[in-house]
Amino acid sequence: MNLSHWEYNTWFKDIDYTVVGSGLVGLSCALELRDKYPSANIIILERGVLPQGASTKNAGFACFGSISEILDDLNHHSPEEVLALVQKRYEGIELLRSTLGDKVLKYQQLGGHELFLDKDDELFEQCREELDRVNKLLFPVFNKQAFELYPNTFGFQKVKSNFITNPLEGQIDTGSMMAALLSKVQASGIKIFNAMEVSGFEEDDGGISVVTDNFEFRTEKLLIATNGFAGNWVDADLAPARAQVLITKPIPGLQIRGTFHLDKGFYYFRNVEDRILFGGGRNLNIKGEETQELGITDQIQTELERLLSDVILPGTSFEIERRWSGIMGVGSRKMPILKRLSERIACGVRLGGMGIAIGCSVGRDLARLA
Repeated sequence: MNLSHWEYNTWFKDIDYTVVGSGLVGLSCALELRDKYPSANIIILERGVLPQGASTKNAGFACFGSISEILDDLNHHSPEEVLALVQKRYEGIELLRSTLGDKVLKYQQLGGHELFLDKDDELFEQCREELDRVNKLLFPVFNKQAFELYPNTFGFQKVKSNFITNPLEGQIDTGSMMAALLSKVQASGIKIFNAMEVSGFEEDDGGISVVTDNFEFRTEKLLIATNGFAGNWVDADLAPARAQVLITKPIPGLQIRGTFHLDKGFYYFRNVEDRILFGGGRNLNIKGEETQELGITDQIQTELERLLSDVILPGTSFEIERRWSGIMGVGSRKMPILKRLSERIACGVRLGGMGIAIGCSVGRDLARLA
């Protein structure tokens, strides 16, 4: 398609910044750019009708990392690096809350719990024995003990009688968050173009030529914020990771409140008012779920339903209302990839399943790189 005179002059002339991806990182990046450069011409390109990766598809956990995840991180990172990771997550959630406000986010600090299956004796004992060490390490972040033992008061079955809980963790409404960010971006005069996929780009002395599935245009700078999809353009330790999710219909009298992790964080669930949202199971087929294709599989959905019936809602009838998936960006290390690819191109990707916690701050830092 060739742009008309009117189309070019109105929407694609003299573009200063092009952000690829309208998820939490991309929108936060664009808002930071607008704050720094009030007169800049900024546009956002989004391949989907809605943000395509994980920002509108995640579970809405405002979390910092479960006890078993922290211990696993300590096996691969120095204590100073793990402290910095948790600090970044904590500050990122605070930035998100201050940017949009708790009322808009529908933020509730109901605590985050890690459950341990009856068969996981060794893991539970290890986590319990390491409580003091981890709490001392993370004290500078929270100024109090992060983790504590908490009794199983929700009637879960086939799990240990105690959870390990971080009472400072919370939950948000993902849809409300993204709707508010989109409104702020549009109100600031930033244009968002949906259903426009970037197929390539080429940099020269005068700027960057961006090729989409419809046409080509020029921009001064290009910022890539597509997380798990960025492997097409970023040569780095980055892989897509599909996360499958389901949500029940309303369950009368549901008493479960909070966010929960199970089986080393491979499963996660929470209440959404009087429903249960349940996701995970990627460990059942790691390679198969290393994909950029959205979709669900019988293998994982069947296991989610089994755990829902046997562990989370034993003796309670429920119906599944909706199923979906999202695409995360993961790698061998937990820190996001935030770097310049050239003088005019930078990226903020690989959020490692912690998009709610760090997406806003990664977007801000990506804008500052520009």
